[in-house]
Amino acid sequence: MTKNYKNKQWHSTSHPRISFEKGTKVGELKKKLWYCSDEEIDEILEMYGIPAPSELGKAGSYIQTTPRKAQVEKRRNNDIVFIPIGCTEHHGIHANTGLDTFMVTQILEGVRRYTKKQGKECSLTFPPLNYGGHPYHHTGMPGTIIMPEEVVKETLIYTMLGLWDDGYRKMILVNNHGHKWMIESAVQEFFKRFQLPAIVMAVEWHRAVREFFTPENEHEHSFETPFIHADEAETAVAQLLFPDMIDMSCAVEAWPESYLFEGHYDNSIDAYGRPHTWSEGQGHQAIERKGTPEGVVGNPKLATPEKAKRPIAAILKYLTLVHDEIYEKYPPGKLPPVDKITFRTQEEMEPYLKEPLSEGWKSVHELRPIGVFEKL
Repeated sequence: MTKNYKNKQWHSTSHPRISFEKGTKVGELKKKLWYCSDEEIDEILEMYGIPAPSELGKAGSYIQTTPRKAQVEKRRNNDIVFIPIGCTEHHGIHANTGLDTFMVTQILEGVRRYTKKQGKECSLTFPPLNYGGHPYHHTGMPGTIIMPEEVVKETLIYTMLGLWDDGYRKMILVNNHGHKWMIESAVQEFFKRFQLPAIVMAVEWHRAVREFFTPENEHEHSFETPFIHADEAETAVAQLLFPDMIDMSCAVEAWPESYLFEGHYDNSIDAYGRPHTWSEGQGHQAIERKGTPEGVVGNPKLATPEKAKRPIAAILKYLTLVHDEIYEKYPPGKLPPVDKITFRTQEEMEPYLKEPLSEGWKSVHELRPIGVFEKL
């Protein structure tokens, strides 16, 4: 049956580029968050325990910091795992080079705390990428550590494979850095190479809630400048989540030097609906080392933690929506039909889908390769 889009309706706002889709959970959620009062936003953040210190070393917070017995019990109740993806990158002299990693992990820690309160605690795994891939224009910047694209891709593929073999067949990769195309490639290759039944989603979190980063909107604590890099927006989020890692006394403003294509390329969150994303070209503006050696593209001096509250509340609620939709439709141990999402059969996959180390279980390392990878 063909859907009728002729009468599709949208929730409009006072901003000419911001509207929300009517009749979908995502659109209705964003609309509700858009019109929340500041007090209601604070209540949402409190529900998730935001702000809070980093839990990277906290017992019971990540798969790697939880006794195996307790983690297995957690997985039996909820087999959804969030995979945070960050990097090490120059974010201006005022900020830490691990900003992307701490940003994404502390957001996901909030999601874990919230789902635990709901009686269905999700799992978090340590970031597989503390050093990420980068676009060409980041090369040569001190503090930015660049991994080859194949290293990034293969690391993610085998992270997903290891998690799948441990019983986590619903994976949400949450990205906080400018190597989106590498993550998408890894997801596609994971399925092509192994033909495993799984639910996998890659989320570019800033873009997922880009409306709330759009400058000069109707909110009192609106951003004044567009989201780009180490700027007002990123610094505001850092001020909210890990203020001790930020030194605003030395923050500086810097803007890129461009030579072509004004209005062709969008910003980091695709806020303007332009023909090209920022990663679809090079050579039309100065590389970072020559054009903005400050490591900043924008004005971090405009940042305040209050400006970050609404977008952080939005991503927390959105990731919870993703989590809950998966959990409700496919509770622990359940997946879409094997023979519909792979070229394998339910019968073939039966021993591999059992709980790890249970009677009759087999590891993916015992699984027959198929397709173009059969002879590899």
